[in-house]
Amino acid sequence: MEVLIVEDDVLHRSYLNEAVRAALPECNHVIEAENGKIGEKLARENRSAHIVMDLQMGERNGIEAARTIWKERPDTRILFWSNYSDEAYVRGVSRIVPEGAAYGYVLKSASDDRLRLALRSIFIEAQCVIDREVRGLQEKSLGRVRGFSDSEYEILIDVALGLTDKTIARRRNLSLRSVQNRLQSLYEKLHVYQTSGEDEPDGRYNLRTRAVTVAFLRKLLNYSALERAEQELAQWTAER
Repeated sequence: MEVLIVEDDVLHRSYLNEAVRAALPECNHVIEAENGKIGEKLARENRSAHIVMDLQMGERNGIEAARTIWKERPDTRILFWSNYSDEAYVRGVSRIVPEGAAYGYVLKSASDDRLRLALRSIFIEAQCVIDREVRGLQEKSLGRVRGFSDSEYEILIDVALGLTDKTIARRRNLSLRSVQNRLQSLYEKLHVYQTSGEDEPDGRYNLRTRAVTVAFLRKLLNYSALERAEQELAQWTAER
């Protein structure tokens, strides 16, 4: 068995190397990559390798690297090991997992035993292992509890990119009324309401800007999500 570790912190790579060898005596080769770009290359060269992947890295983050790896080899088993349980990251991972893939999402704050159990469960038994905190956000992202639907989240992303209602409607193949209805739903779920004072007869907030600010504060949006969204917008614009 081969295991590829993709992690930009040298101390974390060393820790993972030890954890892999302790949890998986079946593993005879551990490969290391310091960022997602190198990780993609090594995954391509070592096609039998299972992967432990950090999420936030320079030179291509874990979500982008995993997207490429899974596109080329959907049966790859990947354990995401991250400091972050933000909804933006959880939703990003949920959107790229192939049907039936064995994968995991374990926080770096988890115990040594928890990490080792996840390594064996995913790489040996082909089971999915998701930390409880992450699972709750994942349930929201999939619409199983009251959270943002994919359509609402797309509108939030487009608003953060600065698109007008009419442009969003064209891009998402929606009516203008549908876009505006989704915006109102977003405002309600983010608890963004217009208030006014004696000196502010037209209201205190620009609701669109306020919604994006609250989304960042609640970690529904982050740099990685918007970086990817900007690339997708550029592609959509070029195709028109």
